[in-house]
Amino acid sequence: MSSPKHVAVLMGGWSPEREVSLRSGAACAAAAERAGFRVTRVDVGRDVAAVLTALKPDVALNLLHGCPGEDGTLQGLLEILGIPYSHSGVLSSALAMQKDFAKDRLRACGVPVPEGMTVSRFDAAKTHLIAPPYVIKPIAAGSSVGVFIVTDAHAHPPQELFRDDWEHGDRVLVETYIRGKELTCAVMKDQPLDVIEIVPMVKFYDYEAKYAPGGSKHVLPAPIAPDVYAEVQRLTLLAHQALGCRGVSRADFRYDDNAPGTSGLFCLEVNTQPGMTETSLVPELAQHAGVSFEELMRWMIEDASLNR
Repeated sequence: MSSPKHVAVLMGGWSPEREVSLRSGAACAAAAERAGFRVTRVDVGRDVAAVLTALKPDVALNLLHGCPGEDGTLQGLLEILGIPYSHSGVLSSALAMQKDFAKDRLRACGVPVPEGMTVSRFDAAKTHLIAPPYVIKPIAAGSSVGVFIVTDAHAHPPQELFRDDWEHGDRVLVETYIRGKELTCAVMKDQPLDVIEIVPMVKFYDYEAKYAPGGSKHVLPAPIAPDVYAEVQRLTLLAHQALGCRGVSRADFRYDDNAPGTSGLFCLEVNTQPGMTETSLVPELAQHAGVSFEELMRWMIEDASLNR
C-alpha cells in the first residue's frame, strides 16, 4: 500500500493579509488531513526555499494571500524547486495581482470593467480626479485592504494616502463606483459554479465584513434575473481563461440592477488565491455544487502541477 501524499500547506507570509491566510491554511490543512493526506503546516518566511528543500513535499498547497504567494513570486520558487503546486502559475498570478494590467487584459477579452485610471497615491489624495462617487484601491492588494469609497459627502479625497506608514504601494487605481449589488462566482474544474450575492451587514464590504462572522450575508443562489445570472457565470469563466488562471479562481462583480439587461454588470477583479476560511465564498460555492470541503482539498491537491 502506497503512503499518502505529503502536502506542505503554505500559509501566513508577511503581507497585510497574513492573519486571514493563517486561517485559510489552518482550515485547509485540517480538511486535507481528514481527506487522508500527510500534512505539514508551513508559516512562510524568507527562508521558505530552505524549509521546502528540507521537507521535500510531494505537493505545495498554496494558501497565501497577497505577496509573495499571490503575485507569481512563490510560484516561481516552486517551479525552481520542482514542487507541484495548486492554483495559478507564475504569469497568471503576477498578471491578476496587478489590477491595472489585469483590467487591460480583461477589457481586451470582452469582460466589462469599471472606467478609471492609475495614478500616484499623492495625486489621488490632492483632489478629486473623477467625479464622486468613486473608489480608490491599491494596485496589488486584496481583501479590500487599503480601499476607500469617496462619495459626494467628502470634500476632499482620503488624506490617509499621504501617510508615511502607508504600506500598499505608491500607485493606486481610481475607479468609478458602481452602485448596486455585490456578486461573486468561482471556477472549479474549468467550469463556473453558482453565483452568490454578498449583502454587507456594515456600511462597506471591507476586510472585517469579509472575515468576521456576521460581517456579511451570503445569498446563494443570488436573487437576480436568469440572464444576468448566466452572464456572471460566462464572464467568470472568460476572465479565468483571459488571465490564464488554473485550479480555483473567483471573480468579483458589481451589478447596477437599475441598468437595462446585463449592461450594469462589471468585473472588479479576479482572485487567483481566494480565501478558504470558515466564512469564505469558494468552499460555500463548492458545497452548493455537492463538493465537500474535504473533496475540494483532495481535488486541489491532485490537480497540483508544475508549468501552470
